[in-house]
Amino acid sequence: MKFFILAALFAVAAADSYRSAEYAPKYEAPAYKSTYEAKYETPQPYDFSWAVNDYYNDYEHSEKSVDGNVVTGSYRVVLPDGRTQIVTYRADSYGYVADVKYTGEAKYPEYVANNYKATTYSAPAYKPTAPTYSAPAYKPTAPTYSAPAYTAPTYTAPAKKGPTYTVTAPTYSAPAPAYTATPVYKAPAVQPQY
Repeated sequence: MKFFILAALFAVAAADSYRSAEYAPKYEAPAYKSTYEAKYETPQPYDFSWAVNDYYNDYEHSEKSVDGNVVTGSYRVVLPDGRTQIVTYRADSYGYVADVKYTGEAKYPEYVANNYKATTYSAPAYKPTAPTYSAPAYKPTAPTYSAPAYTAPTYTAPAKKGPTYTVTAPTYSAPAPAYTATPVYKAPAVQPQY
């Protein structure tokens, strides 16, 4: 335990006196000059509007920008409660500002109390009768067994035949020699120099 305390004390003392190496290499950011020059198009003015009016939707939207920096527009939606929501907005460098108006009056279906009367039924007139049981008419008979008709099998002894071997003696013949008695060497035409 004393060893660990001494090691921890030594580690703290060593960490306190630690300095980063002064000879460590220093890297500077590369001096990069771009030849690319960003070209931004000036915003173009635009103006559009569209509307949908069918069985499910009644929607209208229009928007325009005169200088490309300020966008103004409005849209109109018929809500399910019968009112019409009209939103007029303006979006510029200061943010999005919307003015929301509702026209018409909300109409909800009127609650009608249910005058439904449940059907009444009288108690069933079923009267069960007590079941009657009769004694079973099954009379078992004692089984009769006959001796099995078993005949002993007959076996015939297999005919033993010994294997027959035929041996043919190999024939050998001495090979004829295929060499000359003295080798013939030719001297090289040019002597190698080392």
